[in-house]
Amino acid sequence: VQLVESGGGLVQAGGSLRLSCVAPGRTFSRYVMAWFRQAPGKERDVVAVISWNGDNTYYADSVKGRFTISRDNAESAMFLQLNSLKPDDTGIYYCATRFPGDELRTRPAEYHYWGQGTQVTVSS
Repeated sequence: VQLVESGGGLVQAGGSLRLSCVAPGRTFSRYVMAWFRQAPGKERDVVAVISWNGDNTYYADSVKGRFTISRDNAESAMFLQLNSLKPDDTGIYYCATRFPGDELRTRPAEYHYWGQGTQVTVSS
């Protein structure tokens, strides 16, 4: 399964971005999807996870109330709205999917397919 992220960029603190993840030629409507991020010199950490139908979500404490994960299964797309961005949000953002299973897992090792990542840089 090929995943392709887009929407990253350079933004000032307090700004917003909207990231997208698509799976060209594939449907992932039955799969749990997630966003991870990796800052320079740090491990890859979960940002948000969404169930196959969008009814259940998980957010890392550091992004609660600022980021929103969503999906459009008809378009085989997933999104991450990033608001009130902080310099600590800087990193490469990856989308990932795991199957089978409906659990909202948070460890990178539990995900089977990954995109190439999109860079988000927040300046102070």
